[in-house]
Amino acid sequence: MNGAREIRCTGCGKDALVRREAVFDGFRKTGERFVCVSCGHAYEGETEVPWKTARVRPKVFGEDDAPKRSSLFADEEPQNCRHCKHYLVNPFTQRCGLHRREVQATDCCAQFVGKA
Repeated sequence: MNGAREIRCTGCGKDALVRREAVFDGFRKTGERFVCVSCGHAYEGETEVPWKTARVRPKVFGEDDAPKRSSLFADEEPQNCRHCKHYLVNPFTQRCGLHRREVQATDCCAQFVGKA
């Protein structure tokens, strides 16, 4: 099938859906036929089926209307304590060597100095 499931039936003249049925000889499949679901008119091969051409949908939005792509990771280094030169990790606590106080890895301060 060419992707479309709609046909212009030659039996009833309506726009209808088509159903694909297997043709058997005993328990052996010998082929397929296509049947109009509106009137039951059968087409013996896919080449005989009067497929409707796919409708082209109007393009409402252009490339300028698409949302701006965001990135999970910025190109520049994050400015939080975990990436600071003064960040000290201890098994029991995390400290700032510059301010001499306990901090969290996601904290930020104005005196950030990146690790070299």
